Amino acid sequence: MGSIMSIDAVHGFAYVMCRYDPTLLGKPLSDRWELATSPAVIALTRNEPVYIRDARESEEFPGYRREAFERDYRTVLVVPMSCLDDEGRPMVMSVISRHLKDVSEDELAFIGLIVHLGEIAVEKQHRLLEERRAGERLQSALEGHTSFLNQALSGAPVASLAAAIERLLPNPLVVVDFSTNSVVAGRSPSQAHFDDEAWRGAVDTALHRPLIKAARAALDQPREAPETLVLESGPHRLLVAPKIEPLTVDGEAVGALMIFPTQREFSDLDLLLLESARFALSVQLMRSFVRFRFETRTLSELFREIVERRWRDVEDVLQRAQRLGLNLANPRQMLVVELPSGAGDPRWSAVDLHHVAARLMEQNGLSAATLVHESSLVCLVACEDARAAGRLDKVLPRLASEVTRYFGQPPIVLLSERCASVTDYATAWERCRRRIRIAQSFGSTGVLSNQDFGPLPMLVTAADAADVRSFVQESVGVIAAHDREHGTPYLETLCTYLREGCRSQACANALDLHVTTLRYRLTRIQELFGIDVETPERRFAVELAIHLHDVINLDAR
Repeated sequence: MGSIMSIDAVHGFAYVMCRYDPTLLGKPLSDRWELATSPAVIALTRNEPVYIRDARESEEFPGYRREAFERDYRTVLVVPMSCLDDEGRPMVMSVISRHLKDVSEDELAFIGLIVHLGEIAVEKQHRLLEERRAGERLQSALEGHTSFLNQALSGAPVASLAAAIERLLPNPLVVVDFSTNSVVAGRSPSQAHFDDEAWRGAVDTALHRPLIKAARAALDQPREAPETLVLESGPHRLLVAPKIEPLTVDGEAVGALMIFPTQREFSDLDLLLLESARFALSVQLMRSFVRFRFETRTLSELFREIVERRWRDVEDVLQRAQRLGLNLANPRQMLVVELPSGAGDPRWSAVDLHHVAARLMEQNGLSAATLVHESSLVCLVACEDARAAGRLDKVLPRLASEVTRYFGQPPIVLLSERCASVTDYATAWERCRRRIRIAQSFGSTGVLSNQDFGPLPMLVTAADAADVRSFVQESVGVIAAHDREHGTPYLETLCTYLREGCRSQACANALDLHVTTLRYRLTRIQELFGIDVETPERRFAVELAIHLHDVINLDAR
């Protein structure tokens, strides 16, 4: 008789894998042995057979002693095997005799040969099983590749394609679509922090923006090792370092595939599947990318023609706008959002702002067309009645808050006058740009109105006149030119002197000068340029010239 057992040292048991007994009459036998009562551990530790001449009299192995009476056998030989079972556990073979048997060297050699042949057979079976599994994985990879492409080409939703990819890959995935500002999540990367449903809910809410920002940051500044992200949602706080793969169309990133780590490493077939998944997702995201870019670019081109006055036929402009879903025959106002400096890639910023603005307009029941022009996002908002104007006033601070939270810096947000006809847009746009330049020169941000600027918008409008520019040049332009040529600080000294109310000591303190030095500079300014600020009229003229000089120079830049 005989049997082959697997040894599970972690749990302390030996399991019978197969048994041979020609006289067994269907009597139920135990298939699990405690290692404490089995010689298998000794055989494996010593790597040599364990011989029990009479199991019925063995005090060392009570399990064999009990079974020897139940199954009527005497001598037992336990031989270690140099192979592992399917679960990686070591194996032993036991040979049992019903009679007392002395084992000779030749018999031990013969049994060793049988064990060696068994080891060869087991290893061969392992290889065959591995080849069969590899073939199945290859077939699965090919089917997955075909399935990915079919779904992408058939226009299936990104969520459906992402779910199909995750079923074939070992790691949890998140797909980020920059064009639609959406994030699609599958399995949770950590069941200890989120179950699958809670993870998807968190990705749709609290984790939506952090994941998009992390994806863009990783593509903007690639690193050799994945960066650790801190993902917080309510009481849950997860530290994870996903690998972020770009999804591109014509060399331009349209999204990202975030792969969260697991204990299992990617195999070659997994990498092949991953490449197929990236390609299929890129094809799928290309649709939204092309649609978004076509809509915004076409509308932006039309708006550029209008504000640059490059159109000739009003009816043609109205018809083109109508085809793009924009009715310019009705009065509209321009809501202009100037991106803060250092806002990152302007293409991605524009995409984000587009979605933010569209969501706020929809929530407040406003009809608007959104486009990108120069460094600003422009919403052409229909202003049909007073109620719409009131809702629009509520949107402005919320939009400024959203942009501030996203970029960490406040933008400039302002509203133009009503544009009743196509010709009104160019004038309104020029006024908006001038107000933005004034706000930038004074460091103003947030929601701004005409009252925030005082008389400067009117002065800036007049600054285009030749006589105004001549007045500015003759007043302070020559001082600025002299300072540039000779490295003198005369214009700065004059500005500070006026800002401090023409008080010599206060001005000297502000410039960190001695009062005598300040008076010398003021004397030189009067001698060289004829500037006299001792009378209120002259002082006002110089201050006005300085303000207009700053605005004109900023406008030129």
